[in-house]
Amino acid sequence: MQALAPQLRPAQVTAFSPRLQQAVRLLHLSSQDYAHAMQAAAEDNPFLEVDDAPPPGQEAFGRSGTLSRGASVRHDEGVDALQRLPVAGSLRQHLHDQLGVLRLDERERVLAAAVVESLDDDGYLRISLADIAAVVGEAGEPAEALEGALQAALRRVQSLDPPGVGARSVSECLLLQLPRIEEPRLRETVRRIASDHLDLLAAHNFRRIAAELGEPIEGVREAGDRIRRLDARPGWKYDATPTPFVTPDVFVRRQRGAWSAVLNEAAMPRVNLNQACARLFERQLQGRNPEMAAYLERARWTVQNLAQRSATILRIAQAIVARQKLFLDHGPIAMKPLGLGAIAEAVGVHPSTVSRAIHHKYMATPAGVFELRYFFSRGVQHRSGAATAPSAIRQLLRELIEAEPGGAPLSDAVLARQLAEQGFQVARRTVTKYRQSMKIEAVDRRGRH
Repeated sequence: MQALAPQLRPAQVTAFSPRLQQAVRLLHLSSQDYAHAMQAAAEDNPFLEVDDAPPPGQEAFGRSGTLSRGASVRHDEGVDALQRLPVAGSLRQHLHDQLGVLRLDERERVLAAAVVESLDDDGYLRISLADIAAVVGEAGEPAEALEGALQAALRRVQSLDPPGVGARSVSECLLLQLPRIEEPRLRETVRRIASDHLDLLAAHNFRRIAAELGEPIEGVREAGDRIRRLDARPGWKYDATPTPFVTPDVFVRRQRGAWSAVLNEAAMPRVNLNQACARLFERQLQGRNPEMAAYLERARWTVQNLAQRSATILRIAQAIVARQKLFLDHGPIAMKPLGLGAIAEAVGVHPSTVSRAIHHKYMATPAGVFELRYFFSRGVQHRSGAATAPSAIRQLLRELIEAEPGGAPLSDAVLARQLAEQGFQVARRTVTKYRQSMKIEAVDRRGRH
């Protein structure tokens, strides 16, 4: 029984003090959440005050600091240029705006709007007018009249920008874009191919098309090239979701040929200790009001933790910049593999601290705005023994696709072979994943454009 008696043994347990817990929490917050947390802390603690004055020297980088993710700017442009980039709205909103300036009665406007709302993200009408009629039909309205009104509404939508919108098939989409072809003979050949011979065009069977149309093969090839320059997905340029905006925590700039990182102080509200209030309390009430003493202690913690947070983010950003100079000089194709451990060792912190510090933190570079995590990746082994970052492989893949011979797009398997010829052993499924991440269509879809 003695062996079964409970025994107490000392154990070493890591305990986080309230101050350390606050420091860890603040480091993990995004700039927006951080700003909210600091505002709340200042409202709750009488010893804290928010300094709303613009940080000195910050005007050179733009005070607002709010950038569209992935925006780009040339090396000789300032940060303000990033903030002036246009933002594409949704396709439906673009069409509704055009309908708003047309002289339509209320019923015509309702029917045209119903057609617009029925389009998919590529700009196609994939449902029948009968299905739309079932939704917008009014009691007692003759079916024939409603069908005619919807046909008119569809034609009205098809007349809007972008050309080809509102089509019910690829053939109709291309035919709607015929007015863009000025030369009459070429326009007629394109019309005949788009109407009846798209399957032969997809198979590159120009000889058969020429025989069917009674046209010279040179004219058929010219028409095929012109069709590929038409847009078979007129809605693809428009994003149905709001463009995400982020506030960069760090700006990267080049001075005297060297890259450096600076904090975006405008994204970091400065919370200071109210020195006058603290001195008054220490002279008159200290020792008699323990609750206020606790507030003062927390206020001092907060100010110190804020300074530590800013310093940690800056040191990590500087370490990233030092190791990714080639990316800043040449773009994604020159990205180097980078692990958390390397940055942790350079900065003198634990890798978990680096992980927290890069969480939802963004860096504005001449190549665009990137989350700090973007610069970390495992390497893809080259046959020479060197490692290359996946972002560099993606950029190389993009260049291979952009260099495809006209009318002969490359499959993912062929692209994988071409990468292997350049020394990169990348599986076909990995090529597919990279291509999809870059929003590049599959070979069969690229062959139709």
